[in-house]
Amino acid sequence: MAEKVRIAVDAMGGDFGPSVTVPGCARALERRPDSHFLLIGDEKAIRAELANHPRLAEASEVRHATVSIRMDDKPSQALRQGRRVSSMWMAVEAVKKGEADVAVSAGNTGALMAMSKICLRTLPGVDRPALACLWPTLRGHSIVLDVGASIGANATQLVALAIMGSAMARVILGLERPSVGLLNVGTEEIKGVEEVKGAAAILRESNLPGLAYSGFVEGDGIGMGAVDVVVTEGFTGNITLKTAEGTAKQIAAYLRAAMGGSLLAKLGYLLARGAFAELKGKMDTRSINGGVFLGLDGLVIKSHGGTDSVGFARAVEIGYEMAKSDLMNRIRDTVALAQQFESGSADPTNPPQEAAQ
Repeated sequence: MAEKVRIAVDAMGGDFGPSVTVPGCARALERRPDSHFLLIGDEKAIRAELANHPRLAEASEVRHATVSIRMDDKPSQALRQGRRVSSMWMAVEAVKKGEADVAVSAGNTGALMAMSKICLRTLPGVDRPALACLWPTLRGHSIVLDVGASIGANATQLVALAIMGSAMARVILGLERPSVGLLNVGTEEIKGVEEVKGAAAILRESNLPGLAYSGFVEGDGIGMGAVDVVVTEGFTGNITLKTAEGTAKQIAAYLRAAMGGSLLAKLGYLLARGAFAELKGKMDTRSINGGVFLGLDGLVIKSHGGTDSVGFARAVEIGYEMAKSDLMNRIRDTVALAQQFESGSADPTNPPQEAAQ
């Protein structure tokens, strides 16, 4: 990898485009000064924002793109209109060409996944990329995947998610052998659909290096930090993620209303404002903004489309950390396991040792 971490940014992505993405990059640069940015999109709009951030301007290259993918575009429509010419495609393509170490976009999730899969392709043995995110828990953070890249998954695909998620946990959470659980409707082995029970059997019997299978995890166990990596398919994962985000906003609204309800409540807030500030920080979804597309032959980070510059900066920093930690090579070391299980040729008693590194 080059001395600087090269970050390609779809500057037009998300609900607000350069008015959020450019200041977000400026914030990230303050904390990650060895970053270099390739800002892609409407050059005039980008440079207008860069005028307010001279330090970022010095650490950036601007590349004009004639097309911006809309948030409501269908993936097929986005591909027809934006292949090779959109800011989203060009950001991903910069990774493919070796011009960037990671691409970051707040744009349309379906379009970003479709473009990334076509442009970068998947790693050998991975037929379905996954979207993984950091999840705040009572123990710190866990990694949850898939939170929306694909709908449904068979047993071997769930095993592949467990392998890739554990590789990410080793990088992000610094764990030598992260614990892995399968999201299910109960913790008993007899519960759940056949795909989940099949994945459980493989993980339980194979004793894979680099992860410790801990069984089934119910929904309330995610926030408790029951395991380091929670595995599920994209439909359930996305609903779980959106429910948690909505619940956090609901609780925050309840607290604001309660603290302003009476003079006594306001006094109580003043006395405990330090504790409330800490609680607010923990419930701020911007601090964990940024999902990682795992399974692609290149790094792509998906930011929430409606985030502000603080949240987008966090997505950029996650991309920086992934590139700096050489996540791709670590996942390449593990992906052979998924390929063996899919082909039915895996020897559970003698798994590839490089995956444990």
